[in-house]
Amino acid sequence: MVWDIGLFRHKVSKPQNQLFQQSRLQLAAWYAGVMGVILTLLGFGMYRAIAHAHEVTIDREIKSVADALKNALKVTLADEQQLKQLPPQLLPDLCLGDQRCLDPIQQTSSPYLQGYYIRIISPSGELLATAGARPQGIPVAIPTKTLQTVWDNNNQHYHQVAVELFPTVSPTIGPTAQASKSWAYLVVGRSFQDFDEYLASVRWRILLGLLLALALVAPASWWLATLAMRPIYRSYSQIQQFTADAAHELRTPLAAIRATVESVLRLPHLSEADAQDTLGVIHRQNQRLSNLVSNLLLLSKLDIQSYPTKQAPCNLVDLIHDIAEEMAAFALQKKIVLDIDVQTESVVTVLGDEENLYRLLLNLVNNALTYTPEGGRVTLTIQQQQQQALILVIDTGVGIASEDQAKIFDRFYRVDTARSRQTGNSGLGLAISTAIAQAHKGTITVASQPGQGSTFKVSLPISL
Repeated sequence: MVWDIGLFRHKVSKPQNQLFQQSRLQLAAWYAGVMGVILTLLGFGMYRAIAHAHEVTIDREIKSVADALKNALKVTLADEQQLKQLPPQLLPDLCLGDQRCLDPIQQTSSPYLQGYYIRIISPSGELLATAGARPQGIPVAIPTKTLQTVWDNNNQHYHQVAVELFPTVSPTIGPTAQASKSWAYLVVGRSFQDFDEYLASVRWRILLGLLLALALVAPASWWLATLAMRPIYRSYSQIQQFTADAAHELRTPLAAIRATVESVLRLPHLSEADAQDTLGVIHRQNQRLSNLVSNLLLLSKLDIQSYPTKQAPCNLVDLIHDIAEEMAAFALQKKIVLDIDVQTESVVTVLGDEENLYRLLLNLVNNALTYTPEGGRVTLTIQQQQQQALILVIDTGVGIASEDQAKIFDRFYRVDTARSRQTGNSGLGLAISTAIAQAHKGTITVASQPGQGSTFKVSLPISL
């Protein structure tokens, strides 16, 4: 990305350059750190949601198998004595408690019970029968909860569901037999090995995704830090340039006053004529300083967005007539024709500060007269287009080069430095005009060609 890094090297001193780079790096680190924490929390939350959803699904599956077996067994079994008469189709690999069961490698459980272990436990905690898988190390005990988590010898965990088996209800006895005690507990369990393997793959995918996201977040954070630092650096550069220009402008009249006073102090005798000349120089330089300070104060006020601008109806037609009347003597002195062209029959009224609007247009007309040679023409034109008032200041002056047109509205910028200093121009006129236009929600643009004059266009919203 191309940013104003080159300006860091040329316009900003090395300590300040390091300060900006350090701030930029810290901001990027904060962006990356915050995004890393957020992504980590999101990844952890996603992992927990996936784990919980699968765990609940498997627990429901175990409970469903247990209920199905209970419903099948309660039709056939009334007590533990009938376990030997259990049809092999229901639990083909049933192993009674007093029999030697097959080893886990040799056992052949039914397909629908693949991965499950079934235990029938008496109320005294005695193992009556087993079926399905036979994990080693899971204790045989009376279940204390409907759903339990247990571990085998290999530290593999299982979930098991326990339901009670009651004696079969006899038609002659009636429903009161339901009140009898259960004769056994049916325990159905399932290994979570496949579930753990699936969660391990999910963890790795989330971790890889997090690392990839952080790899993308790092350059994105640097880019965001660049965007955030850009207006700060621009503001700093403008303040630095403005301070340097203001100091330079103030130094010139102060140096002139000091040189004049020192030259007078060296004279053994001061005549009245010399005193008058000295006071005249001091007065002109003091006036120049006063104008410069006033312009700087006005710009500082206009830079504040909350600066209160007087809101009052202002007739632009009357305003340009007043300006033409004030500048008539200057135009006559330079032998320049100053015209007014009103291209609207209605009254053009804008809402704003009449004093500042007057200053805006006065600066444009003064510049046009200053840079128009003898025998030229300056025309003030006012138009109305929809809800916009357009004021054109057209001159037949020296014109402005295309590379200078974007800079003439900058503070202290002068196209012709030597001539501007001779005329007392500080380079703030167009900057003040631009700030006033923006304060009134308007714009100023320029169209010019060297040797063919310039046209400054001011656009202001018309008050309804």
